[in-house]
Amino acid sequence: MPPSTSNFSPLRARTYVVRLPLFSRIVVLVIILAWLVGLQKAWDVRKWGALDPTEISIASGYRINTFPFIHVNFIHAVLNLVALTPLLERFETEFGTLTSLALFMGPLTTIPAVLYIVLEVFVLRGNTAVMGASVWVFLLLGVEAIRTFKSNPYLTIATWQIPTWTMPLIMVVAVSALVPGTSFLGHLCSVCVGYLFGLGYLRFLAPPEKILRWIESKLNLLGRLPHYVSVDRKTYGRFGVLPSSTHMGAVSPATLVMDGPGQRLGP
Repeated sequence: MPPSTSNFSPLRARTYVVRLPLFSRIVVLVIILAWLVGLQKAWDVRKWGALDPTEISIASGYRINTFPFIHVNFIHAVLNLVALTPLLERFETEFGTLTSLALFMGPLTTIPAVLYIVLEVFVLRGNTAVMGASVWVFLLLGVEAIRTFKSNPYLTIATWQIPTWTMPLIMVVAVSALVPGTSFLGHLCSVCVGYLFGLGYLRFLAPPEKILRWIESKLNLLGRLPHYVSVDRKTYGRFGVLPSSTHMGAVSPATLVMDGPGQRLGP
């Protein structure tokens, strides 16, 4: 379980990081590397990889997949990583490494991105560029909200009963109100896609387990890749053996700031 603020220790944090599943640690590493590359001035990695509606073309379609990895500064990257890591770890542990790779390098990134571009350009008539891992944070919060709603439909505060599925939407509104320059539309698109996946409407986009199982067997991924999570949990368990650790649920989304024109994804 990731260390909490009340009993944080460097040893517990290190243990948690060391035990991260494979895809989650790769995402963390790429985000850190993208930030380090952004320190140099010869090549503007942010301008190159941001989701800019005015720059989208066949040649620059890579932006739809690169923008979640790019962050403006150290604080922005750290806060997004703190928010994303427990959520992504939980997802990968449940669905497997190959499934997580296919979904997050595919539909769970491209669908929110395309939805944002369409609404931004054709509905709002804008051209605001966005970037940051909070697209995944809010999407996973949407998935977690649906999961929570099925077991605990309401959150009781005094005499109010708030449906638990609305919590990500409340976060979107709160972040937009409290943090200037955040992209309300970008966050809203992410949450909506998370809802659809949590309700099962997007599950068909995941690769068939039969094919993934064949790939795992042919390449012996469990034997070759440390921290790999098998898709065939019935045979191997997650990580190849039955897991004993617990996982943390939803956490607050992280901050995303963008210099110059554009908006940020994140609080």
